[in-house]
Amino acid sequence: MTKAQYRFFAAYNSWANDLVYEAAAALPDAEYRADRGAFFKSVHGTLNHMVVADRVWMRRFTGSGPVQSRLDEILFETLPELRLARKAEDQRIIAYIDGLDEAALAGLFSYTTITDKKTIEQELSPALDHFFNHQTHHRGQIHCLLTMLTGSAPSLDMLHLQRSMGIGRSRASG
Repeated sequence: MTKAQYRFFAAYNSWANDLVYEAAAALPDAEYRADRGAFFKSVHGTLNHMVVADRVWMRRFTGSGPVQSRLDEILFETLPELRLARKAEDQRIIAYIDGLDEAALAGLFSYTTITDKKTIEQELSPALDHFFNHQTHHRGQIHCLLTMLTGSAPSLDMLHLQRSMGIGRSRASG
């Protein structure tokens, strides 16, 4: 992938997170926290995991930031606190991607895994692919939970963001 594609993914990530947090804010607290059988149990648990995982990866990428020791850690008990942390992390991601060049994307980096303490070395670009895909995966879980809890959830289709940015415009037919 190119830097331009990662910049778009960072923008999409922030946009989609805003939609998910807006929908989560409309839930009654008991529904927001209820264990619904998702991997991280609830909307609250899954939103916390997404921030944890982003912090883990951003520390791996940059060498700075909070140290997380558990993937199921609850960083913030309230949605407003969590939402502020999410926005800050999204801005950190955007700034990081903006600072990359093509050489960095093709370069190697290494990190230690959390669960089994293995040292991994790989190219940055495939790690970024995983990073953005991981976020999409868990937003999909939250989307499912929101649909179960409310009967609907916001569309997270990338096409909506692309169209709002003028990437795909409708033309009159006929």
